[in-house]
Amino acid sequence: MVNVTTETIIHASIEDVAAFAANPDNAPQWYVNIKSVEWKTLKPLQQGSRIAFKAKFLGKELSYVYEITGFIPNEKLIMQTAGAPFPMQTMYIWQKVNNNTTKMILTNKGNLSGFSKWFVPFIRLAIKRANKKDLKLLKSILEK
Repeated sequence: MVNVTTETIIHASIEDVAAFAANPDNAPQWYVNIKSVEWKTLKPLQQGSRIAFKAKFLGKELSYVYEITGFIPNEKLIMQTAGAPFPMQTMYIWQKVNNNTTKMILTNKGNLSGFSKWFVPFIRLAIKRANKKDLKLLKSILEK
């Protein structure tokens, strides 16, 4: 089991942070590993929306579909992979610090079936590093 939580403080309103981060079309701008996004359902984002992602992680090309399993605007977004290399849940939580400051928490949880238990610590570390880079990039975009 992998359970990685990363967080950052962004000097932008919760509305701006949540709107940008929750829009799948923006993912290639702030997720270092995501190369493309394709909507499988109609916009706008809502519970049940399905979005296909192409990414490169640990040197491998990955294609997977996330289904939105929970969405409360300006509060949280929960996505679950459907038919991915391994089941993964990604959750964003946004917390208002003040009118122009937001805490964003990014959590990835998943079962690494098909991977040796010896690789789990390495994969956990790789996810943590990628998430830190992603949140740093998101912060720089939104604080401009």
